Amino acid sequence: MELGMIGLGRMGANMAQRLVRNGHRVVGFDPGAQARDRAAQGGIEPVDSLASLLDRLPAPRVVWMMVPAGDPVDRTIADLLPQLSRGDTLVDGGNSFYKDTMRRARMLAEHGIAYVDCGTSGGVWGLSEGYSLMIGGEDGPVERLRPVFEALAPATDRGWGHVGPSGAGHFTKMVHNGIEYGMMQAYAEGFAILHKRADFALDLAQIAQIWRHGSVVRSWLLDLSANALEENPTLAGIAPYVSDSGEGRWTVAEAIELDVSAPVITLSLLERLRSREDDSFADKLLAAMRAQFGGHAIKRK
Repeated sequence: MELGMIGLGRMGANMAQRLVRNGHRVVGFDPGAQARDRAAQGGIEPVDSLASLLDRLPAPRVVWMMVPAGDPVDRTIADLLPQLSRGDTLVDGGNSFYKDTMRRARMLAEHGIAYVDCGTSGGVWGLSEGYSLMIGGEDGPVERLRPVFEALAPATDRGWGHVGPSGAGHFTKMVHNGIEYGMMQAYAEGFAILHKRADFALDLAQIAQIWRHGSVVRSWLLDLSANALEENPTLAGIAPYVSDSGEGRWTVAEAIELDVSAPVITLSLLERLRSREDDSFADKLLAAMRAQFGGHAIKRK
């Protein structure tokens, strides 16, 4: 199959390169010349404009977007729409909010353009290991893209699936990322407890390796934790600051809207926010309250 890829950052370029390796032709656009040059080294055909990308593709065209969620997606669609034709298919493989996806699908349907949302997991390892793909959209366009999904997934018969109508793919990926927050937080807390028991002089990398095989807590996240601890046992030079890209917040908000109790995911998100407080006013007030009611000593800077 021939398709266009918009957004040749690491994720987009790796996905395009995996498609090329599996016999697909990919025309790629990115506003950055360096990104286009790197993509060319992976067999992708770079172009310097959206118009050139569309001109290079046979009708009906398939265009896959890997751009940041929110306004960048809407701007990209607005730029593409006058140049698209009825029967074309637009795929959003990024982490868009599912309600935005549903809105975009309705709007594009009025122009005869199919919109497919593809929640994508796999990170930097997807190029070699394959991607987990959670797909939303109408049956026809999704089935047409089957060869693409089979090429991107770990295998043709696993790691991908059509999970529902427009928005369902991004909704599923949103919850996936919320679960990821909770799993990561549990590993981090567990290893912090092990690290704190200094008298045992525990080798955390060794323990991670033990747990990787046969343990009920084994997972890919544990594999990655083991790699990190082997490379840097004391995590020297790493600031205790954890970012979030939005999906955890959306998952928590959705849980509240649906009256679903999700304390682990919620607290894992709050812990990420807490990690960014170098000078916590809340903690200072807690110490002051303890001094007020119990006469407890306050630690001074």
